[in-house]
Amino acid sequence: MIEPNPLIRVLLADDHAVVRAGIRQFLEQAGDIQVIGEASDGEQAINMIEQLVPDVAVLDIQMPKATGIEVTREIRARRLPIGVLILTSYDDDPYISAVLKTGANGYVLKTATPDEIINAIRDVHQGKSVLDSMILPKVFAQLSHQNQPPVFDALSDRENEILLLVAKGLTNKAIGNNLKISDRTVQGHLARIFEKLQVFSRTEAVMKGISLGLIQLPEEPKEEFLIFNN
Repeated sequence: MIEPNPLIRVLLADDHAVVRAGIRQFLEQAGDIQVIGEASDGEQAINMIEQLVPDVAVLDIQMPKATGIEVTREIRARRLPIGVLILTSYDDDPYISAVLKTGANGYVLKTATPDEIINAIRDVHQGKSVLDSMILPKVFAQLSHQNQPPVFDALSDRENEILLLVAKGLTNKAIGNNLKISDRTVQGHLARIFEKLQVFSRTEAVMKGISLGLIQLPEEPKEEFLIFNN
């Protein structure tokens, strides 16, 4: 007998109770998601995340006591195995930049439909990074206007190869199998890619690669969100 897949355990953090109630309702109607806790501020979110260790933390940005960005930074500092989805009304450049640098797995606006938010949670749970298509122009604009030195350390052929495979959605293991190298070797190449491109996450590396012309996007993307496997 095949056992059903376990539920995706989610913690919601938003300082508006009505917003949390609405999100909780449609998430639990999805059938494969269980909301195991709600936090009304960032400090409470950090404590609950450490105690409950959800699969995915869905965080607003602006919360009392600690922002969603600060909560994400704390999750990563403590090396908790948790996917982080920022769900917010803010699409301002500084917020987007800060979220990418903290290592959040997704950034989705509250204008998204319930189905889009549900799918974003599923993607984050599967190890993917999700960017709302509405913020992509801002991400590209940020990258193209950054003050960069005229000459940067060019990626090696192997590093370019790995960056392209990351953009195509391959995991470290899949990249290793594809190139016949170990997962650890892939991780080492990624570390050097991050250093050379001056980025802090896979999503940021792909965005930087696109801005530098190292990666080409399809001319007519059909997805509401841009998704990369981690």
